[in-house]
Amino acid sequence: MPEPPLPRRPLATFLRPAAEPQQEGPPLTDADPAVRHATDESADSVPVTDASVEAVEAVVATAADDADEADDSVAMHADATDTVAAAASPVEPVFLRGTSPLHTPRWQWLIVAALTVVLLLQVAVADRGRLASDASTRPMISLVCSVLRCSLPTWREPTAFTMLSRDVRPVPGQAGALQVQASVRNDARWAQDWPSLRLSLSDADGRVIGTGVFTPVDYLAADGAAAPPLEPGQSTQISFRVREPAASTVAFNFDFL
Repeated sequence: MPEPPLPRRPLATFLRPAAEPQQEGPPLTDADPAVRHATDESADSVPVTDASVEAVEAVVATAADDADEADDSVAMHADATDTVAAAASPVEPVFLRGTSPLHTPRWQWLIVAALTVVLLLQVAVADRGRLASDASTRPMISLVCSVLRCSLPTWREPTAFTMLSRDVRPVPGQAGALQVQASVRNDARWAQDWPSLRLSLSDADGRVIGTGVFTPVDYLAADGAAAPPLEPGQSTQISFRVREPAASTVAFNFDFL
């Protein structure tokens, strides 16, 4: 059976002086000068060699190098782990990242609103003729023009004129001359210029034997072109003469143009 290996000596024992062998015989006391001198010489005779110190330093340096290598391997492993984690984590595209909303100053919105209103007013004034001819948009454009002092065309709605009375008679002492008289009222929502009249004459069989169109210049006693418009609800009398195309005229009809 092999003998068990001897235990290794600790590193510190290399720095300790070798133990003196025990002497046989009676113990020597410190009182003996010879013994004291011999002990001092034996202590001085055990020097600490450079080889022992170098061996200890080599062992310590090796242990320090091993510790540094262990730290370096741990650091390299941590760096590799961080690199793998960074590569595995998904990178969010730039266009998917949220951006902080930009707050537009309030005065810029006020300028935009003012420019929009000015543009709408310019369009309305430029197209006021068409807008004024529509009953749904005329009140709005009338208000705009009252503020901007622009002119509007007179409202035109011939069907809003109502014939209140009419009469056609021969002129005494003038053969073939007829005197026409009528009463007209403006039932429109706005003032209208004087209408043009179309007079149709018929015979006993209902056949039209003559027709004519008469403007305000023809049926107004004064200058018809300078006559003021008929206000809403205003009525007026018109009177003019016509030449009878034939003696068989028995009926007549008025139309507003």
